[in-house]
Amino acid sequence: MRYDLVIFDNDGVLVDSESISNRILAAYLTELGHPTSYEDSIRDYMGSAMHRIHELVLERWGRQLPSDFDSTFHGRVFDAFRQELQPVAGVSEVLEKLRADGIPYCVASSGSHERIRVALRTTGLYDLFGEDHIFSSEDVGRGKPAPDLFLHAAERMGVARGRCAVVEDSPLGVQAAVAAGMDVYGYTAMTPAAKLAAASDRFVHMAELRGLLTSTHK
Repeated sequence: MRYDLVIFDNDGVLVDSESISNRILAAYLTELGHPTSYEDSIRDYMGSAMHRIHELVLERWGRQLPSDFDSTFHGRVFDAFRQELQPVAGVSEVLEKLRADGIPYCVASSGSHERIRVALRTTGLYDLFGEDHIFSSEDVGRGKPAPDLFLHAAERMGVARGRCAVVEDSPLGVQAAVAAGMDVYGYTAMTPAAKLAAASDRFVHMAELRGLLTSTHK
C-alpha cells in the first residue's frame, strides 16, 4: 500500500548524532561516578528519553542524577553538534522524494524539542520539516518503548496508525512502533540487524528506504 505518513526518528536516522551524544553521555556518567563506556551507552541508552536514563541510573547505582544533569548534558551535546553534526547520508534525497510524491512525513524523537531543532537547523534539514511536523517525547507522558509518541504524531498529522510507516534505528524505537501498530523500517548503519529483528524490514543505506516505502505492504 501507499503510506499516508512516514514518521522519522531523529538521532541516527535524520542526523548522524548517535556517536556524538553517546560519547558525551558515557563520559558524563563516568564523571559522575557511574562508569559507562561508549559501548555501554549505545547498548543501554540509545533511543531513550531522558527520563529513562534517570530511571536506569537510579536502578543500577541507587543514586539519583543531579538536578542539572539534563541541562548540562544538553549543553555539552549542543556545543558538539554545532562543531561536528552532519545529516545522515542520503536522507535529504529521501525527504525530497517523499515531498515530490506528495507523501506527508514528520519527525518523532525521544529528544527534547530544543535538541531536535538544534540538530535539524545545524544540518540544514529544518526547512524540510517546519514547526508543525516536529514531535518530541516531551509532548507525551512516556517516551519509547511506549507507543505514545508515535500515536501522538499520527493523531496530530490526522493519519490512522495503520497507514503510517516509522523509520527507526534503535530497538526501543522499533518496539514503540510495533506497539503502535505501525510498519517500521530498521536502519542498521549503527545497530546490528539482529537487534532490529522486530522491524517490518531493515536497510543499511538510505537509498534503499525509498524502495521499501513504495513497495507493496499488507
